[in-house]
Amino acid sequence: MKWFPADIADAVEAGLAEQARLDDQEHAVYGFDALDELGLHPILQETLRHAGFGVWAEQRYPGHWHKTRRSEGLRCDVVLTPDGLPLRDEAVRGTLFDDGSAVDPQSAYWLEIKAVAQHQTDGPFKRYSAELLSPVAKDVQKIWSDGVIQHGGLLIVLFTQDQATAEHDLAAWHERCMRRGFPVGPPAVRGLPITDRIGNAWCTVAVFGVRGV
Repeated sequence: MKWFPADIADAVEAGLAEQARLDDQEHAVYGFDALDELGLHPILQETLRHAGFGVWAEQRYPGHWHKTRRSEGLRCDVVLTPDGLPLRDEAVRGTLFDDGSAVDPQSAYWLEIKAVAQHQTDGPFKRYSAELLSPVAKDVQKIWSDGVIQHGGLLIVLFTQDQATAEHDLAAWHERCMRRGFPVGPPAVRGLPITDRIGNAWCTVAVFGVRGV
């Protein structure tokens, strides 16, 4: 199975453009850029499902399967499978409960999601730069350090006052990752204007492929 970050970026851009249209149609006081990261997840998941992907939220990383309790271990925001297929549960592999059409975790796409907004409902986000540069890099490390994952990436949804700000800040983030030796590929970047309700007038979708080891 070949995975292309551009396909994921296209799907997310289309879904968020539709969400922006709905916000405008409803004359919403706040748009989807006012949601926190977890509040944005259901919109992104539905967008990816609509594009035909299987979407499996909060899946435990393969490197943590050895932990006895399923509640333990690091989890990935979303795991994607092609054509809406189920994700194979390693706990039932080879048993009567094993779905023959399921996709092996090694063949799925492990996607971490980070949403950062330059402006929030109470004004400019003072930790905007720090939130973009530090925790996001940690998400890259989670994918990179897992020895089983073969396909993975990071989706950044960035809300800024304009397109130029987004381009500058994403370039700065990518450069920092390169300096630190993170295996982050060139991003598939998409963008769309959104109605400025709280200071954000541009939404950027960027999918960075992360090579597993």
